[in-house]
Amino acid sequence: MSTIRQVQITFDCANPERVARFWCEVLGYVVPPPPEGFASWDAFNDTLPPERQGAAFACGDPTGAGPRLFFQRVPEGKVVKNRVHLDVRVGTGLVGDERLATLEAECARLVALGASCVQVLRADGFNESCIWMQDIEGNDFCLD
Repeated sequence: MSTIRQVQITFDCANPERVARFWCEVLGYVVPPPPEGFASWDAFNDTLPPERQGAAFACGDPTGAGPRLFFQRVPEGKVVKNRVHLDVRVGTGLVGDERLATLEAECARLVALGASCVQVLRADGFNESCIWMQDIEGNDFCLD
């Protein structure tokens, strides 16, 4: 018996907030409240290092039924890499070695099904570990 997985849909784009707010309108999604202690996302954004300001934005289904959408700034337009990919959320709530072990176990299961492991991206002090993979037709996705 298989386990149903939740996914987050990630968009590579030039202007994350603009694209996120567009998809909020399209899907009836909402922007979550800013982190505790901040009156707005702009106030939170102002606390980030300059290179991280405006680099990401997210929105979600207010009912919780649909996937979260995450938008990340990238310098290039679509050339070869997908501009939208799925993040299969198998490490939610886990950190460090426990997270990496969970991601690697799921990676092995998916490789046995025909997926390819492209790169293991280890935690860097800002982002937790994730694994960049490709499905059986070469479409990018991440284990997150």
